[in-house]
Amino acid sequence: MDYDHLVSLRKHHPAWRLLLADHAPLIIAFVHRSFIEPNVRSLPEQELAAKLDDYLFHLRQGLGEERFPKPAREYLNTWASDERGWLRRYFPADSDEPHYDLVPAVEQAIQWLAGLEGRAFVGAESRLKLVFDLLRGIAQGSETDPEARIAELQRRRAAIDAEFDEIRDGRLAFMDPTQLRERFLQATETARALLADFRQVEQNFRDLDRQVRERIATWEGGKAAVLEEVLGQRDAISDSDQGRSFRAFWDFLMSADRQQELTELLESILALEPVAALDPDPRLRRIHYDWLTAGEATQRTVARLSEQLRRYLDDQAWLENRRIMDLLRELEQHALAVRDTAPGESFMSVDAPTPDVQLPMDRPLFSPPIKPHIEQSPLEEGSADVAADPLFEQVYVDKERLRAQLRQLLQTRRQISLEDLLQRHPLQQGLAELVAWLSLATGDGLGLVDETREQTVHWTDERGRQRRAALPAIIFVKGA
Repeated sequence: MDYDHLVSLRKHHPAWRLLLADHAPLIIAFVHRSFIEPNVRSLPEQELAAKLDDYLFHLRQGLGEERFPKPAREYLNTWASDERGWLRRYFPADSDEPHYDLVPAVEQAIQWLAGLEGRAFVGAESRLKLVFDLLRGIAQGSETDPEARIAELQRRRAAIDAEFDEIRDGRLAFMDPTQLRERFLQATETARALLADFRQVEQNFRDLDRQVRERIATWEGGKAAVLEEVLGQRDAISDSDQGRSFRAFWDFLMSADRQQELTELLESILALEPVAALDPDPRLRRIHYDWLTAGEATQRTVARLSEQLRRYLDDQAWLENRRIMDLLRELEQHALAVRDTAPGESFMSVDAPTPDVQLPMDRPLFSPPIKPHIEQSPLEEGSADVAADPLFEQVYVDKERLRAQLRQLLQTRRQISLEDLLQRHPLQQGLAELVAWLSLATGDGLGLVDETREQTVHWTDERGRQRRAALPAIIFVKGA
């Protein structure tokens, strides 16, 4: 809080500049009425200008027509300019109409002004109890002695058992109306402060997004270096205390059970008579849904940062490919220029058509050669007596004989079934000959197989027994 720093804040900080502005009461009253009170994250320009026109009309009726003579859109553009910076003017995705949103500095100024008013009721007990609960939680969460933790849990269990006994005996402890109102006001203040925190977190990510855009626009190095720097800045915010706290808060709030529990708690507490006497804001019933809306806006800001990085990579790849094509076209133009007047002597040399890359780890390890040891010995005549009968028991089916039989039968007809064919030429070699007929029909393409019909084939084996085989109908066709 030294003098030079305060002078710099007075000149550059939007909140301080707002408090020094001539129209500060108009600006603060209007943005509080339009953004803070209804808890609206952003408004389109046309709707916000209409609200400002109505507000200025009511003010001029009481203050005179000469007050605030400018049109509403001009005021909005002035408040959103770089010199003021009290509103953020931007174009959302899939929209050509500008939108306006508050900056965190204006919300800080409004909170400071709200604290200037004297409060009729200042809760001291609930804040003191909250301080003790926070300190006790820190002490328990950082305790490294297991015995101390066990002792604390036993103390808490004894207190819970004593409370059970009192309830069973009919002695119920209730908060008095003062305690109820005090804790409700503190919870309300904390809940509204969370919405302001969301704007600050979103602004931090938005500042990072702007830095990324500026860095990419002026970057002349490689893609890897700028990505390393940008992702490092993003990780620094995500891994900071604020980023981790926001991520834990978001995970906690996204639970459906937690949302249902918050809804039930708010309904039951707002129905209490001491709380209803405070005439609470009815929007408190949906405060957790306002948190979700604010959190989604923050998540969308992070998504836009990732989209900007992806677009940068796509643009860089396109530029590199275009540079390669430009070089190739330049080579082609030079080649065409010297086509008719080619130089007589060599004007360019290439060491090798392809680079010779030798990597140390690509070299195979030495493996000693295997030297075979051959022992030469004279061949001896064998004396084993082996029967040669199995060699003459092999079955050979002459397919040419079968083709000749088939051609003879197809001379007087266009087609014939295998069943009719075997009646004229019965099987002489049993199952082996039947398999040969099937091979001629399917493998050599001389016949067709009809799966919808079935036919039965009979033959007599070498032992005189009757054999039968059921198979799909096979038809041999002339010219197949």
